[in-house]
Amino acid sequence: MKADSAIVNLTVSTAELHGDPLLQLVTKAASPLQLTVKTSKKASLSLELLSGFKLTQRNSIIRCLCGMGLHNALDGSPYYLLGGHASTSKASPYSATALASLTAWMSLAGEVRNGGQTEGLLEQIDSHLQTRAFLIDSPSLTVADVDLAVALVRSKAGASLVGEIPSYSNVHRWIVGIQESLKLKFEIDLSAKTPIPAISNSHGPPIFFYGNETNVVIPKAPISKAKAAKPVGGNNQQQQGQNQSKESKKEAKAATKGQQKQKQQQQQAAATFDVSALDIRVGKIVKAWHHPDSEKLFCEEIDLGEEAPRQIASGLRAFYKTEELEGRRVLVLCNLKSRKLVGFPSHGMVLCASNADHTAVECMEPPEDAPIGTRIMFEGYDGEPEPENKIAKKKIFEKVAPDLKTDANGVCVWKGAACTPSIKASKGMPNAQVS
Repeated sequence: MKADSAIVNLTVSTAELHGDPLLQLVTKAASPLQLTVKTSKKASLSLELLSGFKLTQRNSIIRCLCGMGLHNALDGSPYYLLGGHASTSKASPYSATALASLTAWMSLAGEVRNGGQTEGLLEQIDSHLQTRAFLIDSPSLTVADVDLAVALVRSKAGASLVGEIPSYSNVHRWIVGIQESLKLKFEIDLSAKTPIPAISNSHGPPIFFYGNETNVVIPKAPISKAKAAKPVGGNNQQQQGQNQSKESKKEAKAATKGQQKQKQQQQQAAATFDVSALDIRVGKIVKAWHHPDSEKLFCEEIDLGEEAPRQIASGLRAFYKTEELEGRRVLVLCNLKSRKLVGFPSHGMVLCASNADHTAVECMEPPEDAPIGTRIMFEGYDGEPEPENKIAKKKIFEKVAPDLKTDANGVCVWKGAACTPSIKASKGMPNAQVS
């Protein structure tokens, strides 16, 4: 088969490919009969499909390559880069939720890369990984795992966290496992530039048992020299007893601290939130312009019935033109902390419906008779919205968002509960994720 008969063509600059381990992973895993990679010094990142459709957003390109773009070739044995959830023939009832979660984790990785807030981040990830091997349900690492791990160990925002990673056993286990997998399968070495400090009693990379092994021998913890030393004479025995007493006190103190931390994690995991925690309101885009430093972002001023329009950045340039946004009525998630997106202060999020691989996006459209600033409510959920700092600290949106979708008619629902006033995707996209 000729190179020009490949299903998709990826264009990327040499520097961007060299500096992005996740792009390297995907291009190495893909068959050259399906993917043609064109590199040059000044190339702009883009993916052209056989149909002529072109993607320019990095995360969308990666998810497309791992999913429908290459006919799900990278989402089955041995890779499962989307957790095995992309193929409709193998998809479980939870696949849509898992893919939405994967998208959210990749967005979080993007925030870390762009210098976003990282306070309490390791604690949240550690709690999430307490009962999971990977970020989403998957038989092996996914693009979300690699993307967030790379952001944590290589970005400027995550650099300060590297030394803290060993303090979070689940995060440490997860990152070390990803590093070893990338090194063995793809010859990508994350630890070369940013080595993760070792844990003193670590057995090395994690070992997983699948239940079909025979004569399994679980490795014993290494014995420290102090404990292994044989006593010679009474003084040595007395000294050894004192050392053991000190070690016992340290171990008891560490155990108590560990129990307290575990209790806190369990309490956090037990906290549940519903869609009423989100402050979703009707807004109108009064002005939109291209972000001067990003090919993906629009900068917008949105009237929400407040004293002044809010400034919000949205990654919609691949799907809308400026004139299509100005004057458009939209849904805005308002109780998000203000943060800078490529230097632009963004205070909120424009909610849109999107398909699984994010190649199609439609703004959620309020009815014309809904006043600007109207709060969107869902049947059976009438609580007050949570404050911005709690939304960020507790990752409430990430917990609630997987159930925020469109139904078969393109109408916005949360866990099947209809919203008031009724909101629909602009072109009626059915069974889509809303975020």
